[in-house]
Amino acid sequence: MNEPVIRIESRFVSVPSDNIDTDQICPARFLTTTSRDGFARALFAEWRFDERGDPRPEFPLNRPDAAGARVLVAGRNFGCGSSREHAVWAIRENGISAVIAPSFADIFRRNALKNGLVPAAVDPAAREAILAAGGPVVVDVSRCVVSWKGGEAPFPLEPFARQCLLEGVDELGYLLARRTLIEAHEAAHSDR
Repeated sequence: MNEPVIRIESRFVSVPSDNIDTDQICPARFLTTTSRDGFARALFAEWRFDERGDPRPEFPLNRPDAAGARVLVAGRNFGCGSSREHAVWAIRENGISAVIAPSFADIFRRNALKNGLVPAAVDPAAREAILAAGGPVVVDVSRCVVSWKGGEAPFPLEPFARQCLLEGVDELGYLLARRTLIEAHEAAHSDR
């Protein structure tokens, strides 16, 4: 279960590279558990930390103004590569609730939605306008719109995925929340 995601208003941190793959988001050496916890330090570990494990001050997530940012702005084809769900867990554990990018790898997008992370795909011009405007940005799941000072852009979201985000549930949680209705339907249509 996740918290309901209706509207995220936050400053953002930008890692604008294209084709950031899941091994860059969460390197393979961190894939030692199936628990969703303990991945905060894994996020962009090769880029964020030097060989001694010290933060690289030039990396965007290590800058003081990144503290508390709930939105990541990235390049196109974000989350390509392997299907590891750990990449989404690492992003979420760092307090990021939405990623804005021109496009997402399909498996990453599905993993994001199942874990309460909003993959807001906007056209490249909108992403550039967001970067130029600075923060804050608003990711409105109820309206499927990203807005910033001076503009807004829609982003696609399947109706069922949107409903799950708004309710703070995954597919199983959605069904379990309707258990009474399902049981009543089964009882009414039983051949017993």
